[in-house]
Amino acid sequence: MSENNTYPIGKFEYGKTYSAAETKSNMEAIEALPALLNLIAKQLTPTLLKKSYREGGWNAQQIIHHIADSHSNALIRVKLALTEHNPVIKPYNQDAWALLADVEKVPIDVSLVMTDAIHTRWTVVLKAMTEDDFKKKYIHPEYNKEFQLDEFIALYAWHGKHHCGHLNVILNNG
Repeated sequence: MSENNTYPIGKFEYGKTYSAAETKSNMEAIEALPALLNLIAKQLTPTLLKKSYREGGWNAQQIIHHIADSHSNALIRVKLALTEHNPVIKPYNQDAWALLADVEKVPIDVSLVMTDAIHTRWTVVLKAMTEDDFKKKYIHPEYNKEFQLDEFIALYAWHGKHHCGHLNVILNNG
């Protein structure tokens, strides 16, 4: 399959500077993700849930559970950066998590509700942040790099759209 299936909305660009307007738009994308994800999920049949967007890629069920897992970690990372000085976050092996029993056995509805709840809380935190808060950072030990929260918010706005793009590839090729 093509690069378009792997990166249906393109790759995320690290190292950019974000304006207040861009950050606001990214926050709106984070807030809107649960509704978009639910709209897509309603169209996924049991057969489509087991299909992947590319050979060797996650299937639709794994993607939906991954979003809940990843965005749970994202909320925690934001809260750590807001409450500690340059905290070192805990990475996790997303590919290993995608193979755990809960991803295979738990219906996607659980992760859809979980994603909605996470995004409700996350949006409240984001909307309460000050201009200085968006400049706060955390350290990712796997990359040995600091990430600033405005860039992190852009990354997760992209992340949600990226995986919705994967789900749309599955729907369109189903």
